[in-house]
Amino acid sequence: MRITYPVPAQTSSVFVVVTDRTPTDLSSIVPWRMGPSHRRAARDALGTPRLTLEAFRSARSPWRRMDLNAEDLRRVRRARHHVVVTSTAPVEEQPEAAQVARAAARGIAEAYHGGLYDPLTGAAVYHCAECPGERRDFHLGDDWLGWRVSCADEEHACGLGAAAFEGAGADADGGCSCLVTTSRGLRRFGLPEITLTGLACAHSLCAVTVLRTVAESLLAGHLAWLSTGLLTPCRGVARRLRVAGMDYAVLSGGADLGSGPFHIPGAEDGSPPGMPDAEGGLLRVRLTPAAATRSCLRLRPPGGHDGNPHPRHSPGLLVA
Repeated sequence: MRITYPVPAQTSSVFVVVTDRTPTDLSSIVPWRMGPSHRRAARDALGTPRLTLEAFRSARSPWRRMDLNAEDLRRVRRARHHVVVTSTAPVEEQPEAAQVARAAARGIAEAYHGGLYDPLTGAAVYHCAECPGERRDFHLGDDWLGWRVSCADEEHACGLGAAAFEGAGADADGGCSCLVTTSRGLRRFGLPEITLTGLACAHSLCAVTVLRTVAESLLAGHLAWLSTGLLTPCRGVARRLRVAGMDYAVLSGGADLGSGPFHIPGAEDGSPPGMPDAEGGLLRVRLTPAAATRSCLRLRPPGGHDGNPHPRHSPGLLVA
């Protein structure tokens, strides 16, 4: 059985450079003071929707309210200027279009000694003069993937949550299943964001590792499909995801798979480019029992330990 997801005709990326220096002449930086890997592509794209540059006084910037952690958000708001690098390109031109835009943002951040933020992942993109900058090859682990970790019921958060996030570890007792882990950043490539639900809050670090593994596998197949040029409005994938030769996870896109492909909000509905959506359009992931056992998601059986020294997978705690 296969599951179908829609592929948007084009996607957007936004990168925000925050600086106290006045950005007087961006044309002297992009493309000339960029790394060589993407300089020519930036020169060709500059001034088109594939690469646009805008400078704002911080007080008037539309990016003062990015979804960042408290420390980064303070830095964004205290900076005097924001330089916003935007790229909107056909989906088949990804990931190169996003890489070129981020390479331009890196060059601006270095020239003005500023910080660089990706609103879609909700995190800083680190850079330094001695670092390799934006590599030509694409790797999802190069700050292209972010995530949210939360409790399914924020108003009545599990009492184990605080202890778990303070280091109770994967062997913490308790039967909570409130953890929700959701990716941030995949939809810039035309792939739905993915979510893992029903995990114990003590397993937050492990859940992020699983999320990365699933995202890397799905995105590799997605980008390979884009490179064929044989694009259609929707793409079908097998519901059972195999990783390293084993059944790793089962995918679903909603309660009623027979009703057609599920919608990815923000792909073509006018949402601000680069901003994550609060809900909907998610590709849900349920680990197979074998994958859960081999990972660090060693959940205790409901009702207490029955004396079995081996890790147990409890299907009720891993729901799609």
